[in-house]
Amino acid sequence: MTAGLFEPDSVTWRVHADPSMLIGGMRALLVQALHPLAMAGVEQHSDYRADPWGRLQRTVEYVLTTTYGTAEEAEQAGRVVQAIHKRVRGTDPVTGKTYSAEDPELLVWVHAVEVHSFLIAYRRYGAGPCTSADADRYVAEQVHTASLVGVDPAIVPSSVAELRDYFATVHDELRPSPYSRDAAKVVLNPPLPLPLRFAKPIAWIPGAAAAGLMPRRLRAMHGIPWVPPADAAVRVAATALTRAMGVLPDPPHVRAAKARWAQADAA
Repeated sequence: MTAGLFEPDSVTWRVHADPSMLIGGMRALLVQALHPLAMAGVEQHSDYRADPWGRLQRTVEYVLTTTYGTAEEAEQAGRVVQAIHKRVRGTDPVTGKTYSAEDPELLVWVHAVEVHSFLIAYRRYGAGPCTSADADRYVAEQVHTASLVGVDPAIVPSSVAELRDYFATVHDELRPSPYSRDAAKVVLNPPLPLPLRFAKPIAWIPGAAAAGLMPRRLRAMHGIPWVPPADAAVRVAATALTRAMGVLPDPPHVRAAKARWAQADAA
């Protein structure tokens, strides 16, 4: 077995081990929901309404596996996603267009928003530094992740500037819909399973922080009100939350990866 797709000194390891990933993931869902074809696939082929935490857990598991698993485990995770995508196709009622989860354009959209969201959440709330060079390196590293689900690396943004240029090309395709509004409600006010009801007083923080990282135009599409005092309060609360989460032990995936790389270095 090889050690993994990403090495311990990669920016990907640093970003994906940080608690700010939770905020980045929620921000990604809010932005992705504004692409009608992408959101139609989620609405018509997933159980995110009935089991939002289960969907989140599966996403987290995929990110951890592709980041910290062996190369074989990462490639297998990608094959599983590709198999699921083969079944996700239909017609979007908002635009009347047909869609397929295997469409390279939709795959690049989902990938680009996710990478951008993780990056800006880390730069705002992460515990470590992230220079402009680090940011470009992270985006370039994540091209490997896109290839796992069958995307041609040549069409994937590989720098922050390329991400910015890419988003300019999809600017006019984004719009609100009943699907996107429902998705926003789930992200901003997630239903808590019984064991986590005690956390309800702070459950609003990640979603609010995610909304605060969105461009004003996209927040308006979701109907999310925002004023400067709210931004300041959310920053304080989200920073405190991520710092508190940062003292928790590394997840099992991270511990296993560190041990595997240490063994490889010693060999």
